Amino acid sequence: QVTLVESGGGLVQAGGSLRLSCVANERSFRNYAMGWFRQTPGKEREFVARIRWSGGQTFYADSVKGRFTISRDNAKNTVYLQMNSLKPEDTAVYYCAADRVTSIVVRRAPEQYDYWGQGTQVTVSS
Repeated sequence: QVTLVESGGGLVQAGGSLRLSCVANERSFRNYAMGWFRQTPGKEREFVARIRWSGGQTFYADSVKGRFTISRDNAKNTVYLQMNSLKPEDTAVYYCAADRVTSIVVRRAPEQYDYWGQGTQVTVSS
């Protein structure tokens, strides 16, 4: 069982930056692809970014491409989401997730991921 714990959320003004972290409790973390999702009240959970186990391939939602960067440090069992040029529409609870299937094809559906963190709130003020 992989446990994921996110941190780094908070309140930031539009145009600002935040870096989210997600720490896994197991070394097996390095065998998983990792994703970031976000969700606002009344809406479905939305794919944000994904990184393969080696960190060599990354994928982004069009809405964040060029502004967000996903990365990972397998030695620290940690995946990051660097968020720059934040907009009010980026306001959401952000979740990290682990996928045992390390497909070369991007997997964007929440149900394709096996383990989830508890989420961290990001609020961007205008």
